[in-house]
Parts: sequence; C-alpha cells; structure tokens
Amino acid sequence: MKSNKRLYPTIFSTRYFPLSKLRDKTLQLIDKVTVGAGREKSVLIDFGCGNMPYKEKIDPKVGQYLGVDLAINPVADHFIDYDSKTSLPNQVADIILSNQVLEHVDSPDGYLQEAWRILKPGGSMIISTHGYWLYHPTPNDYWRWTSAGLRKTIENANFEVMEFYGIMGLAASGIQLFQDSIINKLPKFLIPPIALVMQFMVRVFDKLHTQKQRDRDAAIYVILAVRPAKG
Repeated sequence: MKSNKRLYPTIFSTRYFPLSKLRDKTLQLIDKVTVGAGREKSVLIDFGCGNMPYKEKIDPKVGQYLGVDLAINPVADHFIDYDSKTSLPNQVADIILSNQVLEHVDSPDGYLQEAWRILKPGGSMIISTHGYWLYHPTPNDYWRWTSAGLRKTIENANFEVMEFYGIMGLAASGIQLFQDSIINKLPKFLIPPIALVMQFMVRVFDKLHTQKQRDRDAAIYVILAVRPAKG
C-alpha cells in the first residue's frame, strides 16, 4: 500500500475527495507549465514544501526540484524564516509550487513578494489555498479567502491570474465541515466507515454546483498565475 496519503488518499480517508481533486488539478497544471523545450533545465521551487507529496510525479518533468520550508522541516533543501524571505538569488525559478501554504504564512503579501522576486519573468506559479476549511495549524493557520479576495491578493503582488479553479462547492464544503466537526468525537474504529459514507456524500452534493459556481464559492482554490515577461 502506498504511504503518501496526500498523493494516494484511501477511500477511507476523511480527505479522500478534496485531496484527490486537488492532486488531479495541481498535476494537470504542472503538465501545462512543463510542456515544451527547456523543461529538462527548468527549476521548480516548492515554496513551503512540507513533505513534498507530489514530488515523485513532478520531479521527472523538471530539471531541478527544490523544496523550501521552515527549519523545522528536515526534508527541505533550503530553509527560510517565518517572514518567508529566502537567500535564493533573484529570478532563479521557472515554476513555483505553493501547495496549501498561503493560509499558513505570517504575511501573504510578503510571501507573494518573495515568490515574485525568485520567479523568472514569464515564469509560472501554481497556488492552492482555502476558502472554507477547519483550523489546522502547521505550525500556524491564519487566513481564509473569498474567491474575489484571493484573486485581489495575488494580483496586488503583480501576478497575472491565468486560471482560477474552485474545488468542492458550497454544499459539499458544508458536508465536509460537518464531517470534520464530529469525526474525532467518534470511536476510532468508526472513523473509516463514516469517512467512506461522508466522502461519498461530499462527492454527490458537489454535483449540485457548476464549475462556475465552485470558482466563486469553494473549500479549495487552485490558481495558475504568471509573472509577466515584462515587469
């Protein structure tokens, strides 16, 4: 059985549906930005890398995969402080991956400014973060966004938003939050079967919404942004 639970969530996981959808959309965007000549020399920075759950899928598509995170993360290749500042040179990255990081940083503006600095003109940044979600400090948890607020935050950092995609619409998000509010109050042996049922309900109720509605109201947003070639 594969142990990477973010890349390969089991059907008994309380996060099966959102993790599966997030993985699929993220890897779809990775495929989009790694097409063409020069990919074998491209540098991808996983900015706030955690345990780098998608690395095994992404690594063959780029020339260098660099994990950047706080010093408390022993698997990171490069360490930063809580202000998100790095010692990396200007314009070193072709691609930046920010996977469920933005809600945890002390200053989203500062984080995005640093991403802008280390990203090459014309480079791409793939960002995912939360609209609706439970509190989950790792080590901190500060922010949630409306779709308009998140877009404004990214554009205020001079990025151009190319794609903005919502995962889990309003009804599905409500069921996910209900599940999360009760699941840890149950006996442990009941959690897998309850999660199986609840995640099935999340999937069914997510069909109530169009993608346009999800893009407006969602539990998770995935954004493809670029640093313009000029500017």
